[in-house]
Amino acid sequence: MKAEKIRNQTDVELHNQERELNDQLFRLKFQLNMGQTESLKKIRGLRKDIARVKTILRERQSAAGAGKGSK
Repeated sequence: MKAEKIRNQTDVELHNQERELNDQLFRLKFQLNMGQTESLKKIRGLRKDIARVKTILRERQSAAGAGKGSK
């Protein structure tokens, strides 16, 4: 998933997407531990996508906080 696509989403959509990605990651880790899958690439990709979403959410929070603090 591209960062530009993530930036075009609202905060609510980002929180929902983060929750969905975490659920997918949990399921993949569970399958990996049960020996049903060996998709390490998918796990790495999901972790990176979660990090991108969290980074953009944090950027927006800090920008909103900086905007309020300067007034």
